[in-house]
Amino acid sequence: MDPSASLDIEALKMTQEQYILAAQPGPPQKPGAPPSSTAGIYGWRKRCLYFLILLLLITMIVNLALTIWILKVMNFTVDGMGNLRVTKQGIRLEGVSEFLLPLYVKEIQSRKDSPLVLQSDRNVTASARNELGQITGRVTVGSEMVEAQCQRFEVRSSDGKHVLFSADEEEVTVGAEKLRVTGTEGAVFEHSVETPHVRAEPFQDLKLESPTRTLTMEAPKGVEVSATVGDLKVACRKELLLQSTEGEIFLNAKTIRLGSIPHGTPPSSLGTPYPRQTVYELCSCPNGRLYLAPAEAGSTCQAVSSVCLWS
Repeated sequence: MDPSASLDIEALKMTQEQYILAAQPGPPQKPGAPPSSTAGIYGWRKRCLYFLILLLLITMIVNLALTIWILKVMNFTVDGMGNLRVTKQGIRLEGVSEFLLPLYVKEIQSRKDSPLVLQSDRNVTASARNELGQITGRVTVGSEMVEAQCQRFEVRSSDGKHVLFSADEEEVTVGAEKLRVTGTEGAVFEHSVETPHVRAEPFQDLKLESPTRTLTMEAPKGVEVSATVGDLKVACRKELLLQSTEGEIFLNAKTIRLGSIPHGTPPSSLGTPYPRQTVYELCSCPNGRLYLAPAEAGSTCQAVSSVCLWS
């Protein structure tokens, strides 16, 4: 074979290999080296990656839309949220607010032109606690009663200087100038009552009554019972006792009437009636019982009268 022909064939092969290497996108490989594999994600893996990226993008868009919607509905601003406003003085709530859990605050105050309303379906309870968490005072407003639990309960005047009503474990004090009871049955006291003055309303009767026990009025310097306009009536079922240990019982009136006084007759004259009498004298038995005896020239009062014997 001609040597020139073989050289042309070799040059042609080299030219073909250089064309193939130039056509490939990767870096040129050395002659005689094994072919390199291209790295990447192809097929179903590539589709799953694109689907995951799309799902994350949709989730992010939905979360952003929900966040914007919540901010719009709840009315979030730089000053607060909805009806809640944060001011320098504290927190301000406008409109109706509902609390599902306990509320711990230092002071609750309404607006100057509107009242403060605390409302609950069952009851409203306000409690005060000490440093140890123990309840020292509690006010409960329920559907049937209002209960206050404290060491001392006070009701003061509008200026806060005078105590109108106070109550503790030992006593109850009424500091008002007048205590008025408007019930038809009046006031019922199970034990003693200490007061400087008991007075009825104008044109109304004053009645002190003890239906089954004794009514006692005591005072170190005397008890005064007066009716400047109307009548003074004292009635009892059994005995009426007027007793003065050191002084006297003074009855000062234009007319003193003693009704239902029995007529007394001496034992010797039983069965012999006295003649018709229009004038009698008042007699007294040793036990203090009074009776009437016919008035004659001399006294007819006798200690052995029938009234004194049967009394």
